Amino acid sequence: MLRTELLLQRLGEIGKSLERKGGAFLLLGVGSVGGETERLDEYSDLDFFVIVKPGEKNRYIDRLDWLEDVHPLAYSFKHSDVGYKVLFEDGIFGEYAVFEEWELANAAYTEGRVIWKDPMYANTAIVKPSNLVPNLKVDSLDFPLNEALTNLYVGLGRYARGERLSATRFVQGYAVDRILSVLHLLEQEVDYFPDPFGNERRLERRYPRFAEIIGDMIQGYDHVPESALCILNFIEEVYPVNRRLSDEIRRLANLTCR
Repeated sequence: MLRTELLLQRLGEIGKSLERKGGAFLLLGVGSVGGETERLDEYSDLDFFVIVKPGEKNRYIDRLDWLEDVHPLAYSFKHSDVGYKVLFEDGIFGEYAVFEEWELANAAYTEGRVIWKDPMYANTAIVKPSNLVPNLKVDSLDFPLNEALTNLYVGLGRYARGERLSATRFVQGYAVDRILSVLHLLEQEVDYFPDPFGNERRLERRYPRFAEIIGDMIQGYDHVPESALCILNFIEEVYPVNRRLSDEIRRLANLTCR
């Protein structure tokens, strides 16, 4: 059986287990096993919500027998107050959360897919979130790119001081993240399952031109100055950078380049 088929089968079996145990209203698949099954592949995980009846939440959080009955667990980790990350013995990885219905009014999630529901439960509108998902994209270049430039300056100063880990995060993390937030203004985005929670997701398919050069911006712990210069060059191509600031960034980078 293909892994993709096994993932969907496992999710269906979890629904049957909920039905046998009782106390649950609905099993909602999200992500690649939810409303985006077209992108399901051999490296996908199980992401799902369990909507339970009032008073049943702790039972499904504290006891994992409803999962063990489906397939033995090799590993489980309570990563939040409402759910676990789990690894089944056959290598299927999953992440889930357990809610009472009223709690979803305050939850941010993408549209899901009903895997199983109690026949008496009528609220299938719950598959669509009532809250707006935060928008990580910005409509103007000004703030993000100036923030990225100052990230470069601060990061290179820390690199020169010997704070290389902090420098790596400022230059290859924070500055790049700022660019990603406005990338849709700089390159035509390919419509391929954008993730509202992470601009980096599926970037290689969504922004193929930028994907060809981003490696030069993230050269690793020992090449922060080189990465900073590549980022600066890119920003200068798309935005009128303050000359004095760019000179200072280059001075710091050249000072610390190997």
